[in-house]
Amino acid sequence: MRIVMFYHSLRSDWNHGNAHFLRGVATELQARGHDVVICEPGDAWSATNLAAEYGDPALDGFRGIYPTLEPTLYHREALDLDALLADADLAIVHEWSDDDLVRRLGEHRAATGGYGLLFHDTHHRAVTDAESMGAYDLRHYDGVLAYGRTIRDLYLERGWTERAWIWHEAADTRVFHPIAGAERAGDLVWIGNWGDEERSAELREFLIEPVKRLSLRARVHGVRYPEDARRTLADAGIEYEGWLPNYRAPDVFARYALTVHVPRRPYVRALPGIPTIRVFEALACGIPLVSAPWDDIEGLFTPGEDFLIAHDGDEMTSLLRELLHDRARARTLAERGLATIRAHHTCAHRVDELEAIAAAVVPVTLEKESVA
Repeated sequence: MRIVMFYHSLRSDWNHGNAHFLRGVATELQARGHDVVICEPGDAWSATNLAAEYGDPALDGFRGIYPTLEPTLYHREALDLDALLADADLAIVHEWSDDDLVRRLGEHRAATGGYGLLFHDTHHRAVTDAESMGAYDLRHYDGVLAYGRTIRDLYLERGWTERAWIWHEAADTRVFHPIAGAERAGDLVWIGNWGDEERSAELREFLIEPVKRLSLRARVHGVRYPEDARRTLADAGIEYEGWLPNYRAPDVFARYALTVHVPRRPYVRALPGIPTIRVFEALACGIPLVSAPWDDIEGLFTPGEDFLIAHDGDEMTSLLRELLHDRARARTLAERGLATIRAHHTCAHRVDELEAIAAAVVPVTLEKESVA
């Protein structure tokens, strides 16, 4: 198939976790012989912020790890959909795309036919900002790829689409895997962004305070940390190291004994069952993980075996202490988490799912055209 993907950014993962999954899925699609075109706006805010903070060369760093991926940059006012979609079998449009592009693509499909058209939602706005999500014009789309059951059900219940499929994120195990023999740099590392006050209190309870109590050697990577957050990290003895290119995370995980997962509040309260991609990636790297509470209602993992759950800061402190002293248990936990990823949650698994969805969508599109 020729697959055209409209996403916010392939080049930049600055505060943009969707780039992780996009890179892994696109690489897997190419490995199976599909022709993949990835379109991103030339002024994507993630890429703009990355270049402003780290220079233009930072936008090219991903090419060393993903040499077969090359974005097609466009300017909205000059976007030629006829040329881009002339031979397309399937187009996928991510929900970080602006309303006008989503509408134009739907109208183009309605006018020309010949390809399947899917909308991909990987955010909590369907719950937290339903008005803006409901404004997307999906009338001419074949359906929605939703990264969790709750999101899928909302699209169907609210009549935003007639068809929707669950399409969870996953780990790109070509890049995210254990690295043996790395020199130990510390006890705990956390990779994640501060941003938007959606988990500030949780980060203090489940990350900062346990590290401080245990006097751990800890490091944090991420962006959008305000000055007061940096001071809080420093007061706890935590090194703050800023943005980390996502493809370098396996090297960092390999140098620390543990990591934690601290989900954003909207996912815990309104979107149970949806972990961030960083859970998949950390487990794929074979590092023991302790998570703040979230309800795995979709049965993606086995909490207590693939990773541990801490229900409050005291329990997080206790579990971190236990794993640091019981290396056999930590090793068993990491091995089980890694096995679950490899058995169920790789980008190859998600491409299997996408190919099955495409088989249902593309023939329907072609059949409609032949009838017309």
